[in-house]
Amino acid sequence: MTNLTSPPGSPALDAARQAYEAFRARNLNLNMQRGQPADADFDLSNGLITVLDETEFKMDGTDLRNYPGGIAGLPSARALFAQVLDVKAENVLVWNNSSLELQGLVLTFALLHGVRGSTAPWVGQQPKIIVTTPGYDRHFLLLQTLGFSLLTVDMQPDGPDVDAIERLAGADPSVKGVLFVPTYSNPGGESISAEKARRLAGLQAAAPDFTIFADDAYRIHHLSDTERDEAVNFVALSRDAGYPDRAFVFASTSKVTFAGAGLGFVASSEDHIAWISKYLNAQSIGPNKFEQARHVKFLQAYPDGLEGLMRNHAQLIAPKFQAVDEVLRAELGESGEYATWTSPKGGYFISLDTAEPVAARVVELAARAGVSLTPAGATYPAGQDPQNRNIRLAPTRPPVDEVRAAMQVVAACIRLATEEARGARA
Repeated sequence: MTNLTSPPGSPALDAARQAYEAFRARNLNLNMQRGQPADADFDLSNGLITVLDETEFKMDGTDLRNYPGGIAGLPSARALFAQVLDVKAENVLVWNNSSLELQGLVLTFALLHGVRGSTAPWVGQQPKIIVTTPGYDRHFLLLQTLGFSLLTVDMQPDGPDVDAIERLAGADPSVKGVLFVPTYSNPGGESISAEKARRLAGLQAAAPDFTIFADDAYRIHHLSDTERDEAVNFVALSRDAGYPDRAFVFASTSKVTFAGAGLGFVASSEDHIAWISKYLNAQSIGPNKFEQARHVKFLQAYPDGLEGLMRNHAQLIAPKFQAVDEVLRAELGESGEYATWTSPKGGYFISLDTAEPVAARVVELAARAGVSLTPAGATYPAGQDPQNRNIRLAPTRPPVDEVRAAMQVVAACIRLATEEARGARA
């Protein structure tokens, strides 16, 4: 039987230290922390800036310069993004940048007023929301800032642990919903299966207003034309299950066009779109119609439309995901002795789990060697990974050569942290 422990001063530990110090001596400055598009991705949409000239200030019969025009967005924009989410235009509301803001608005409206089917506002019911772990740190921050208590379930290869969701939601009426990324999840890139989606849409919950908040941010962010996960349609599934108002599906163009000047949109039942519009109308005259018109004209004119633009994004991003996988396989092997990681078909992230509880140490070592990683624990509520094993890798912004260099450092840090932990136990 092979002994994988490495006592202090063992050849494996000494070699790991030596390799790590060699990287430190290079004085690197590389960032793999946040999932941002690269400048080359933004360049694909630079035509947005000039797509409208000074004479084009009308769309759908609406003067883009004036107040009126519909709180739910321009009809052309609603129709365009309805195609993205596989619903009818009347099931979509198009707002400003970003989808996270829309999620915050909808959740706040639910707290103050309840959703359709609620017997009272949520704020007085000590509401709980189910989230997946590892998951998206901004989801946790948003929910906790609004006052929700978080219940966690595991993210599995075919989506959230629906068995656990059924147990939690079926037993407690204060469990008001679930918020997760259904397609190419953050950080692991998993997508919910059709079977799990149907179960979730038809779930028998103790709360009559149990709601699915699906942040479908990466629905169209495939890495390949041939190997893709199939997105589900929660609006249709919920309707067919007898819960027409159960689902809100959010998305945006933040990683399609410009991250800081995109459009957020949400799909739900027609009644729930009217419900959102009612409260938005009380606090806003309307969204940025010029931004919506620019997006409509630009995306309709792009070669092969939105599909063509996303294909061009994939050509830029896929080699970076491949570089991560190739370096980790070469440096750490495929046995899981040091770490395991996901190989998603789309999205923006890769989820890595260390074999030993050393994620925080890996991030610390990487920072000392000039590589910035997402903080260990960020993929869990309150930044606390109970296993201290998960690290979110974000390869999309740096050039491919920097991704390779950063991952070589990360691999060296994983080896050193692992050998340190095993040596401490010896």
